[in-house]
Amino acid sequence: MTPLRKTAFPRREGRWLLGGFLLFLLSSFGQTFFVSLFAEDVRGRHDLTHGSYGALYMAATLLGAIALTRTGHLVDRHPARRIVLVSTPLLALGAVTMAYSADLFTLFGALVLLRLFGQGMMTHTAFTVLGRWFTRYRGRAVSLAALGLNTGEAALPALAVALAAASGWQSVWWAAGFLVVAVGAAVAALFRTERVPRSATGSPAPAAPAAVGWTRAEVLRDRCFYPLLLATAAPALIGNTVFFHQVHLARTRDWPLEVLASAFPLYAVLTVLCSLAGGLLLDRLTGLVLLPVFLLPLAGGLVLLGTVTAPWSAFAFMALYGVTNGLSLSLFGAVWPEVYGTRHLGAIRSVVVAVLVFASALGPGAGGLLLDAGVGQPVQLVVLGGYCLVASALVAPVTRRLRARGTAALES
Repeated sequence: MTPLRKTAFPRREGRWLLGGFLLFLLSSFGQTFFVSLFAEDVRGRHDLTHGSYGALYMAATLLGAIALTRTGHLVDRHPARRIVLVSTPLLALGAVTMAYSADLFTLFGALVLLRLFGQGMMTHTAFTVLGRWFTRYRGRAVSLAALGLNTGEAALPALAVALAAASGWQSVWWAAGFLVVAVGAAVAALFRTERVPRSATGSPAPAAPAAVGWTRAEVLRDRCFYPLLLATAAPALIGNTVFFHQVHLARTRDWPLEVLASAFPLYAVLTVLCSLAGGLLLDRLTGLVLLPVFLLPLAGGLVLLGTVTAPWSAFAFMALYGVTNGLSLSLFGAVWPEVYGTRHLGAIRSVVVAVLVFASALGPGAGGLLLDAGVGQPVQLVVLGGYCLVASALVAPVTRRLRARGTAALES
């Protein structure tokens, strides 16, 4: 059989790639970069400090992360279409509840739904089904579908701000709810059939011998798992910390808010380029080769943003974070099936995603409490840069051990 042309990949697999793209796009409504746009409005409405709102946000995210560990395995047991048909109405309910949020109870409920079914279940489902459906071109598939999140980061903040200026911030959440329902129906139609993994020649792909299918219990007993988590959680922890308190950073440095807003397109462009490049590199080199180095640009950006008060440091940070974030999207889709197989991928990913979701809330919550305690953002940023360097140093020997383990499995 004639090998399938690489250039035909997006067209040939368009249905599943578009479905993954839309799931990543929908996750935007539960991501911190979107929710934080309304932080000042929400804090003013409920008379909350930076620390109290950050703590509420962290608690809601923690509850969502715990729930995800109990429900994430369902992606292994049910068709993707069924998961989408259940998850998207609940995400839409979270958006509508956010618009209503007349008291702290409804605000907390809205945040739980947005975090669990937005950042949590939407990304978990997309990563899991793409990891299960694709083998030879898994990195490429994830990098193309993850452009949905990049599209949301680039377009939704400006659209939300414009709509809020025209008709109030609650109208943004009503519009988000209707959009989630409509797009969710489209994704369910695209996923009406499950994709069968194919090899580069078009024949059914064999199971990966190095990691046929670890169970979640086996993974949790694997000592290599935790350094991998430490490294892969860094972009979620750090990006959400910076974005959640971006308005405070601008005000303390006397920057116009337009400075940070104008840096987002640079971040989005570099994220897209590095995500696509990362997908190609992963298919050639494997994710374990890139893991020890992908955090280094982010470390440099954090040190710059923490020590340089000139506005250009915001652009430098956004550019360097875009490099790391683009690589991380492809890495997150490829590393776990590469190391632990696909048989129980949903159950394994539910733990990973829960940790990432919790990390994405820990940063804003802890950062807000530190601000209330008088610990400024410059100090926090430099410390986070150090975290990136430590995580890179710890994961390097682990990836060498995992590559050796994979080679031994192939030879056995």
